[in-house]
Amino acid sequence: MFVRQTESAALFEDTAVVVEEELGPTGRPTREVPEPAPLPSHGPAKIIAMCNQKGGVGKTTSTINLGASLAEFGRRVLLVDLDPQGALSAGLGVAHHDLELTVHNLLVEPRVAIDDVLMRTRVEGLDLLPSNIDLSAAEIQLVTEVGREQTLGRVLHPVLDRYDYVLIDCQPSLGLLTVNALACADSVIIPMECEYFSLRGLALLNDTVEKVHDRLNPRLELAGIVVTMFDSRTLHAREVMARVVEVFGDLVYDTVINRTVRFPETSVAGEPITTWAPKSTGAEAYRALAREVIHRSGR
Repeated sequence: MFVRQTESAALFEDTAVVVEEELGPTGRPTREVPEPAPLPSHGPAKIIAMCNQKGGVGKTTSTINLGASLAEFGRRVLLVDLDPQGALSAGLGVAHHDLELTVHNLLVEPRVAIDDVLMRTRVEGLDLLPSNIDLSAAEIQLVTEVGREQTLGRVLHPVLDRYDYVLIDCQPSLGLLTVNALACADSVIIPMECEYFSLRGLALLNDTVEKVHDRLNPRLELAGIVVTMFDSRTLHAREVMARVVEVFGDLVYDTVINRTVRFPETSVAGEPITTWAPKSTGAEAYRALAREVIHRSGR
């Protein structure tokens, strides 16, 4: 009897160790996500707004690398640069300051067709609608337009059947351009840095998403929150992570993007981390995030 109790205790200890090892950076057991199956055909696209009114949270980096990772899994992806700073375009190696036609022209000039602005990228299956500083004038020009909040949706409609995902990189504010993105999106992904001020901003952003859902776009939903620039060595980051998981639960993706010097390098190189450093931990993290996005969206 004594031997059996000892064996049982040892087995319990082993089991406890295994469970502890399976806990991911979110503090929860990492859920199994299947490898995405090939698609028999493409479209209509799921439109996802990458949104956070706080700047410097890795939003543009996440848009580029999530899009490239989705394309690696055989999905056709369109990236929309809806930030006048043009960081998304620059991050893909586009000389955006010299462009004659951008998203700005699509929003304010009815005669401009979307195919006139659409650009191929170096990544197969990944296309881009570029932007530059001209877009900063669009909010003023759209103010007097009828149905101004639906302008981006009308622009994107002709090409939705070509793509599986449209990712919109929103500017770090909750102005008219961001409302346009939310008004045509199926869902919102919030990239969030694990620090106190980002946590405070989530409540304001969540309130905006609810208002757009109630007044402009009843299909809009919060797809998830992806934690970026995470440093598990700091107590503050771990405390903020625990609070986010406590409040938002399963909406927080299991995949966490850790800090790495590779991401600034890719910005200079003008390509995603999946092609610049394909075997890096950052590349693998965004592939894991893409698997989660595909699994949750059913596409």
